[in-house]
Amino acid sequence: MTPLDDETTPATVRLGVWGLGAMGAPMAHHLLAARGSLTVHARQRRPALIEAGAQWAETARDLAVHTDAVLVMLPDLPQLEEHLDGPDGLLTGIGDRDFLVMIGSTSSPVGVRELSDRLPDGIRVVDCPVSGGEDGAKAGRLSIMLGGSPTDTDRAAALLAPCGTPVRLGPLGAGQVAKACNQLVVASTILALGEATELAERSGVDPATLWDLLGGGYAGSRLLESRRERLVTGDDSPSGIAEYMVKDLRFAADIAASTDTRPALLPALRAAFDEIVERGLGGRDIAVTRRFTAERSSAPTHTD
Repeated sequence: MTPLDDETTPATVRLGVWGLGAMGAPMAHHLLAARGSLTVHARQRRPALIEAGAQWAETARDLAVHTDAVLVMLPDLPQLEEHLDGPDGLLTGIGDRDFLVMIGSTSSPVGVRELSDRLPDGIRVVDCPVSGGEDGAKAGRLSIMLGGSPTDTDRAAALLAPCGTPVRLGPLGAGQVAKACNQLVVASTILALGEATELAERSGVDPATLWDLLGGGYAGSRLLESRRERLVTGDDSPSGIAEYMVKDLRFAADIAASTDTRPALLPALRAAFDEIVERGLGGRDIAVTRRFTAERSSAPTHTD
């Protein structure tokens, strides 16, 4: 019996997580708590995970040797492909076994499909980008967008359920399309919230009072709930950093081009987030849209 045949249950699959950043680390904690065992790999050790019982893998090869399925939470596909081959690569550790690679990175849907086509037979790929931010990752309430064959996404959904709500949206790449759509909405919303907050204060309206009122109407959203205090106080210290949105919106533009869609808003959002990065604000939280609005306006408001 191979590690991933039809008789294997999710509980018997040896699971690993590759990438322990703001999203990967809390997801790994949930998976470890639910399963009792987990193998992890990243550029830097996470002592809290090791102390909680996770097994540390020094290389991508070691990660593969001790697992049957891996959740990849790296920034993008190049970081994964950099460590696929070679003596310490993931493929060396997999060998000729069946193996499931779950790509949680926000990536190009075309790139995900091309990667899958290049991998040896037996290695199945599911794309599973997530939404909900660091708060959602810590709370185990992420929206997990799955793309792949029904068999593979069913298995991925069972493995990832401790982290939130996994839903299959279509064939391989569909999860990345959904994430691009999500980021289009998030980018437009956080830019509008930042502009509205700065506009209110410059007009003598207390932003806190404004959002207490408007948050109960159509202007309310989960994003406003999570970023309200940051917008009001001007705290854009790093969390969900703004520069990642540049990549995400580029993928959305690629999808629009491939589907002959002519969006009116997307080009403006891309220009705005490009400018945020050009102004040296890309490493700030996405609530930096208020600071960005202030800086490009006369007599900027002090928001430190």
